[in-house]
Amino acid sequence: MKDFDIAAIGELNVDIILDGIESEPEIGKEKFASKMTVTLGSSTAIFAANAAALGSRVCFVGMVGRDSFGTLVKESLQARGVDTSYLIEGETATGATVCMSYGEDRANLTYQGAMDVMGFDDIDKSVFDRTKHIHLSSLFMQSGLLRDIDKILDLAAAKGVTVSLDTQWDPIEKWALDYRKVLPRITVFMPNEKELQALTGASDLESAIAAVTPYLGGAMLLKCGSDGSILVRRDGSRVVLPAFLNKEVVDAIGAGDSCNSGFVSAFVKDLPLEECQKAGNLTGAVNTTASGGTGAFTSLDAVRKVCRERFGTELPL
Repeated sequence: MKDFDIAAIGELNVDIILDGIESEPEIGKEKFASKMTVTLGSSTAIFAANAAALGSRVCFVGMVGRDSFGTLVKESLQARGVDTSYLIEGETATGATVCMSYGEDRANLTYQGAMDVMGFDDIDKSVFDRTKHIHLSSLFMQSGLLRDIDKILDLAAAKGVTVSLDTQWDPIEKWALDYRKVLPRITVFMPNEKELQALTGASDLESAIAAVTPYLGGAMLLKCGSDGSILVRRDGSRVVLPAFLNKEVVDAIGAGDSCNSGFVSAFVKDLPLEECQKAGNLTGAVNTTASGGTGAFTSLDAVRKVCRERFGTELPL
C-alpha cells in the first residue's frame, strides 16, 4: 500500500477571477467586472484539490514563494486535504493569474513566478516510492519541468508509477514537446481538442487523433467541452460520451482540470476506463455549478448529490 494515490507535480498560483465583465479590455481604457474571487489557482492545484475532495489521497510537488500568496496556496491545499510536505519554498514570488471569465470561455494573464523555476533536481525523489500515480499538467507554463520531463518519466517508469498528462495550452505557441517520444511513457494523455491539434500541427481533429494514436502508452481522454469527451485506446478503439450539460453555468474555469480529477480518481481505484470517462465528464460538469475551479468540490458527498440532483446519474466513485 502506497502512502498516496496521486502525486500532483506542477504549477502553483493564485487565481484572481473576474466575472460579469461588461466588455473586453481595451488599451488605455478601464472596464468593470461585477464580481471578483481570489482563490487557489493553477491547473495542477485545482486537479489536486478536487481529487482529494473526491476521496483520493493526494500530495503536491510544487514551488511557491515566501509570500502571502504562497501561504494562501499552501493553506488552501491543506484545507482541501492535500498533503503539502513536498512543497518547496523558493526566493521567487508565487505565481498569479488574472482570469477574465466570459460565459464558457475565458482570457487569462499569468505571472509565472516560482512555477517556472522548479525542475527535476528540486524534487524530493522519495515521492516516486510513495505514490501509485503521478499527474502532470501545464508543462508549457513550467520551463523547468518541460526541460526535465524525460527524467521524471524515466524515474516513474523505474518505480512502476502510472502517469497522466494534460499539457494545457502553450502560451507562446511553440509546442516544443516531442509527443512521439513522450506519449509512449504516459498512461493517460488528457488534452482538449484545440491543444491536440496545436501539439500535432494537424488541420483537423481526426488527423490529430490519428497522429497520436500509434504513440499512446495506454489511452487518451480527449476533452471536447460541451460535446463531452472521446476515450481513445492505443488500439484505435473509441468511446464517445456526451457531456452532462449544466443549463445554468456559473463559470467554466477549471472544468477541464475537474474532469481530470474525476477520471484519475476513478483510474487509481482500478475502475474500467469507461467508468473513469463517466466520472471525468460528471466532475467537469459539476465544476460549472459554482465559481472557480474548486468551488463545487466541498466533499465527495456534495459532488455525488449534485450528480444525482442536477445531472440525474450516480458518480462512479
